[in-house]
Amino acid sequence: MKRAGKPLWQQAWIGLGSNQGDRLALVRLGRAELAATEGVRLEASSALYCTAPVGGPAGQADFYNAVVQLATRLSPLELLRRCLAIEQRAGRKRLQHWGPRTLDLDLLLYDATCITTAELCLPHPRLHQRAFVLRPLCDLVPHLRHPGLGRSLAELLAALPAGPAVVRLRSDW
Repeated sequence: MKRAGKPLWQQAWIGLGSNQGDRLALVRLGRAELAATEGVRLEASSALYCTAPVGGPAGQADFYNAVVQLATRLSPLELLRRCLAIEQRAGRKRLQHWGPRTLDLDLLLYDATCITTAELCLPHPRLHQRAFVLRPLCDLVPHLRHPGLGRSLAELLAALPAGPAVVRLRSDW
């Protein structure tokens, strides 16, 4: 959408995760890099959580997870590409599916956009199945409705079966 030649500001939510190196420093770096991206404004951050890895190889360290809410003039695909570049600068190597990572930035939601392409699927296809994503999202927008499922994020979180603990570490990260 454009007004007078400029794209309008859209809302987006990015999940941040790290289970290698200095996890706190890496999620802080991801947030700072997103905030410094042209066409992006950082609007809010969830608390920081610690969670056991879901899927992937055994023996991984626990993840630090959070979600940031952004306003952006970037398209969903442009925002995804910026996230991938930030991950790469943070030393992310994609060697193993769901393997350990220095920094993981997932575009979870982009307003009420529903799209599926080879590069991008919105909303994130497993968002509604993951407490480590829904819990921090609910810190920010518990009443937001999942664009594909029509249920609030709080309802989706409450409907999840018991699973690994999502432990709140701090809100001032």
